[in-house]
Amino acid sequence: MDLFEQISNDIKEAMKAKDKVRLETLRNIKKVFLEAKTAAGANDTLTDETALKIIQKLVKQGKDSAAVYLEKGRTELAEEEMAQVKVMEVYLPKQLSAEELEAKLKEIIARTGATSGKDMGKVMGVASKELSGLAEGRAISAKVKELLG
Repeated sequence: MDLFEQISNDIKEAMKAKDKVRLETLRNIKKVFLEAKTAAGANDTLTDETALKIIQKLVKQGKDSAAVYLEKGRTELAEEEMAQVKVMEVYLPKQLSAEELEAKLKEIIARTGATSGKDMGKVMGVASKELSGLAEGRAISAKVKELLG
């Protein structure tokens, strides 16, 4: 079963369970999936890889929104966003711990022969591809700067 079908089935389960937050979140994901499927050049298909990227983007947007709400003192809205983020994170692969991320990046730096901050672009290109979905871009970037700096 692909991710699109999984989300559709989980919508039905959320309806039966009367889980409003989960239902609303899953419907939003499905809406974005459908938009991606019907976009020009998509040929009415949605690969799991593309679906994961969409969910990652939605998670990032949710976290960013929650941070803005907290800055403005709107904790109830921030809590709503984070509740939706938790629902979406179920569909993402397990994220790397800080130690695992550092180990992978050290290996990539050794492979690319990077020695200074000037080589950051080279390392980031490889790291972004290999660690896609396993760590946030911000975390990767910050750790690469730390390791090369």
